[in-house]
Amino acid sequence: MKNVTDSFVSLGYWPSAGSFGFNTDIFSTNLINLSVVLGVLIFFGKGVLSDLLDNRKRRILNTIRNSEELRVGAIEQLEKARARLRKVEMEADRYRVNGYSEIEREKLNLINSTSKTLEQLENYKNETIQFEQQRAINQVRQRVFQQALRGALGTLNSCLNNELHLRTISANIGMLESMKGITD
Repeated sequence: MKNVTDSFVSLGYWPSAGSFGFNTDIFSTNLINLSVVLGVLIFFGKGVLSDLLDNRKRRILNTIRNSEELRVGAIEQLEKARARLRKVEMEADRYRVNGYSEIEREKLNLINSTSKTLEQLENYKNETIQFEQQRAINQVRQRVFQQALRGALGTLNSCLNNELHLRTISANIGMLESMKGITD
């Protein structure tokens, strides 16, 4: 094996004028090798690279298109949501205004109802007081009348004797007969 590598190394010492050989100078051969490799890559890899770039471009364009469609859809949904929000806010304002007016109306109704109830209670109280006063007056009258009647009966019983009693009865009977004759 050493002989093969020696033969390649010895070829490097040949003069380059008009002959074919291997250049073993690493710096000068790298540029040539790189340019050959790049030329081959560009020639054969151009189709693959352009396909890869076209696919990437297509994916990017599709992503942009999808993003644009999603943005348009999001904008439409946002506008719909804003419209619903405005509608709900207007309805809430209407309910708020109606609610406040309803509360005020109910408050006035409650005040009026309470006022009427208080007035009725005051009337019932006054009627009850008058009724109780009248009942008390009637009870006092009855007691006074009963006491006066007892006193009168006691006086009459003590003052009247049988003869006076009979005369009073006959006088009353006479009055009743005369009244009977007048009415007939």
